[in-house]
Amino acid sequence: VQLQASGGGLVQPGGSLRLSCAASGRTLSRETVAWFRQAPGKEREFVAGIRWSGGSKFYADAVKGRSTISRDFAESTVDLQMNSLKSEDTAVYYCATSDLSLIASEIRKSARYNYWGQGTLVTVSS
Repeated sequence: VQLQASGGGLVQPGGSLRLSCAASGRTLSRETVAWFRQAPGKEREFVAGIRWSGGSKFYADAVKGRSTISRDFAESTVDLQMNSLKSEDTAVYYCATSDLSLIASEIRKSARYNYWGQGTLVTVSS
């Protein structure tokens, strides 16, 4: 599976961005697709995830209520709509998926994912 992340950019505090992750090379079925982010000097952290089959969604507390993850079967994409952005949302955002069928307790663990996109930079600044 190849993943291509896009949609990052510079946005003012309080603004919105929509990130997109396009999957190719294999038809997704039971995988979980997730977004992680890594700020300078910090570890990579889970942002949101969605089960391709069934559509269950998972969010980190830091973005819950401000972000929505969604999938598009026709385009094989997973989007992350982020609203009310804050300076602490500044990071490189990565999408990821796994060959494994992840249980809920594994979805937030980056080590469970073996396919990663190249990352897209989100900068929240005035």
